[in-house]
Amino acid sequence: MDEYALQLQNISKYFGSVAANKNIDLTLKKGEILALLGENGSGKTTLMNMISGIYYPDEGRIFVNGEEAHISSPQDAFRYKIGMVHQHFKLIDIFSAAQNIVLGTKGSGLARINEEVKAIAEKYGFEIDPKKKIYDMSVSEKQTVEIVKVLYRGADILILDEPTAVLTPQETEKLFLVMRAMKADGKSIIIITHKLNEVMAISDRVAVLRKGEYIGCVDTADTDPASLTEMMVGEKVTLNISRPEAHAERPLLEIRDLTVNSDEGSHAIENLNFFIRGGEILGVAGIAGCGQRELCEAIAGLRKIESGGIYHEGESIVGLSPRAISARGVAMSFIPEDRLGMGLAPSMSVTDNMMLKNYQDHGYGIEPLPLSDEDTPEQAKKKNARNRFTEFLNGHCPFVDRKKARAEAERIIKELDIVTPSTETPVRRLSGGNVQKVLLGREILIEPNVLITAYPVRGLDINSSYLIYDILNRQKEAGTGILFIGEDLDVMLALCDKIMVLCHGKMMGVVHAEKTTKEQLGLMMAGALDLEEEKGKPMGVAKDTRIGEDQA
Repeated sequence: MDEYALQLQNISKYFGSVAANKNIDLTLKKGEILALLGENGSGKTTLMNMISGIYYPDEGRIFVNGEEAHISSPQDAFRYKIGMVHQHFKLIDIFSAAQNIVLGTKGSGLARINEEVKAIAEKYGFEIDPKKKIYDMSVSEKQTVEIVKVLYRGADILILDEPTAVLTPQETEKLFLVMRAMKADGKSIIIITHKLNEVMAISDRVAVLRKGEYIGCVDTADTDPASLTEMMVGEKVTLNISRPEAHAERPLLEIRDLTVNSDEGSHAIENLNFFIRGGEILGVAGIAGCGQRELCEAIAGLRKIESGGIYHEGESIVGLSPRAISARGVAMSFIPEDRLGMGLAPSMSVTDNMMLKNYQDHGYGIEPLPLSDEDTPEQAKKKNARNRFTEFLNGHCPFVDRKKARAEAERIIKELDIVTPSTETPVRRLSGGNVQKVLLGREILIEPNVLITAYPVRGLDINSSYLIYDILNRQKEAGTGILFIGEDLDVMLALCDKIMVLCHGKMMGVVHAEKTTKEQLGLMMAGALDLEEEKGKPMGVAKDTRIGEDQA
């Protein structure tokens, strides 16, 4: 047991009658990097939360450096030199890096703290300014602060939850260099990630959970992505993303000199120009916070623009609400990144959520009485009066034909293979992948010719993600123009026809996905390569995606 920094024996955790973890046995060797894999709901986060003191196991024992440990709080975890860096950073924006790092500890003077932080950074190869405020930092800098924070507290066992989710390829490689330096110093690291290529690149061993149970652990050198996927899912899964040939139809959505402000009042998007053709997928790549959300909300009519134009099939939709856009017959759908907070009503049923957007104009209202030439004047008068009242109810009151809505919900459930007990099940009870399919199903129900998707597979497991990619490709083949906001560059290169890169709200260029590389996209995302300034055609620059260029 001396070779292990951490050992879990028969760990179980229950929430009511549901076993989140059941009889888990897991080991972490001293000076190794262990990748933890599993689909959504497999119990990865619950297990790590027990190690870091957020939860307490109902059964089983935890050993740290060969001695049994009783961890009932994060403070207990730190006493055992265990630190966790969560996917969502826990930092105070108005504090400096050093102030965040020492928060909650009995530190000395700020000058000495700054020197201690610099010493940690130099030891492991971090780049950090202890005096810099959090609100002035990039995502990768904030992550550095979180890692230094646990190292400052003396952590020898580090848990990193999805550490590369919002990093560029270059930032990811820097993080891996730091992780290797920590490993060389004797630190033990557990990394949770969905990116199998990163697992193969950085880990020594890979442990897999499935449905709350431990499946096994393999040496990274002795496995491959296909085998790991089979361990996670329980069956063989094809990991290829198809890319049907683009139809190259006319532009459906045009963005001209668009400037949009953030919630804080600064420019989130500045002088943006592009268009989307029918039957193609245009990806948008950029570090988190580079204006992706503001762009989507502006196009969908949810955010006021400062200047510029948004045109759907040549018609301006600037200043219109989502309802007004729909009332004009504009077939455009928006899938927000916040599925439950913005896209769906969690407490409402699948049926209710399916008709939530279109209950007034999609045939869910009360049917009017048909008029006939055989009607007497009195009958026609009564029918007309009744139909006028029906029209009023359909337009102003919540009277709907649930039978018709339920039938459409059942059709979408069947077509998209949504796993739900019934059409009346509240959406909040569904898994992440099924929630996303409900949202996608509702949006494609109106047969849009423009589909805006913001991080449609964020937080989803491999099976659910590939189902979503298939749905998007089917929409593309039907002639829909798709704006795809993503964060996995490998997926974007395989799925999209063209990729537009943003950096601090400005366009760095638009490239053909087949003719560029992940590394070049990363340089553009970081602002180190600006194709708009170079005006050349390296990397397959997609000139025909710019307004004012040749659109033939």
